[in-house]
Amino acid sequence: MKIAVLGGGHGAYAAAADLSLAGHEVRLWRRDATALAEVITHGSIRLKDADGARDVAIHTATADIGLALRGVQLIVLPTPALAQDDIAQAMAPYLQDGQVVFLAPGTFGSFAMARRVRALGSTADVRWAETGTLPYLARKHGPREVNLTIRAAHLPTGVYPACHAQDTLALIRMAYPSVHACGDALSGALMNAGPIIHPPLIVMNAAPLQHFERWDIHNEGTQPSVRAVTDRLDGERMAVREAVGWGAPHYPLRDHYENDRWMYGDAHKKLVKSGDWREYIDLQHHRYVTEDIELGLAFLCSVARWSGVDAPIAHGILAITGGYLGRDLRLGPRTLESLQLNHHSPGQLRELLHHGERS
Repeated sequence: MKIAVLGGGHGAYAAAADLSLAGHEVRLWRRDATALAEVITHGSIRLKDADGARDVAIHTATADIGLALRGVQLIVLPTPALAQDDIAQAMAPYLQDGQVVFLAPGTFGSFAMARRVRALGSTADVRWAETGTLPYLARKHGPREVNLTIRAAHLPTGVYPACHAQDTLALIRMAYPSVHACGDALSGALMNAGPIIHPPLIVMNAAPLQHFERWDIHNEGTQPSVRAVTDRLDGERMAVREAVGWGAPHYPLRDHYENDRWMYGDAHKKLVKSGDWREYIDLQHHRYVTEDIELGLAFLCSVARWSGVDAPIAHGILAITGGYLGRDLRLGPRTLESLQLNHHSPGQLRELLHHGERS
């Protein structure tokens, strides 16, 4: 299958190498041609995983998004949600009928990006999908080297418009067999693990993160008090999912720590053992803040307000983060209010997400 992978981060390089290794024709796009130069020169990404290190040939590495998207069936975006608006603007002129855009994860970006490309004049009949996490736990070790700690075992995925879910998921499963249906775009967004696992780790580790040059929030930073808050926050997420009409499986985050039933299987010990997450985290600009709190947690809080679910932990963490950032995060761009969806009834929103927004 012809696949475009858009982005220059850990997840994008892992996806490009892994999908190429699986036999797909992969086109890796990154807007920064200088940063992509090593991959272009060598024609490969050096992939390290449990099977060792090897160079994996990449069919095309380019800063030309039109070239990357031309004729592909699947477009994979393992990119932070805060990049989605810019990418939507870049890709809009080149989208083609029948293409599937897979956001991993999405933060309700399947809806937001679809709306954005339509506003930019695209009339292409494109399907959008989003899942609950990156398909990989991975970290780049150099300009063309990526260490892949683990691949996802389960990828619950919502589709927009949901009426096209069957064909859309069938195509994505050609690249990611672990993908399975979880409903519409709202359901997919409420599977997003980032706004659950990272906000408590950021807020409750704020002092050591600012004090030490490097700090592993998943090792020393994950203590019983933090776990207790994370479980409560995840309980609020699951209560919201139930309130908007989506039942189990919810993929409770406690399974990430306690057994092998979560999206990555038994991953937490491998994540800690790798040492790749002992890092410097800027409390102002790291994606755990800009993506998972300012966008993802704010989105969860807005859906909780809209659905009438009491979510004191979510609102509290959002308020504390807004306190040190100096702004009200309830007014973020990825809330139901900002997207002008908060006036819909649950039935109306379900209908809109099933059939899609009319132009």
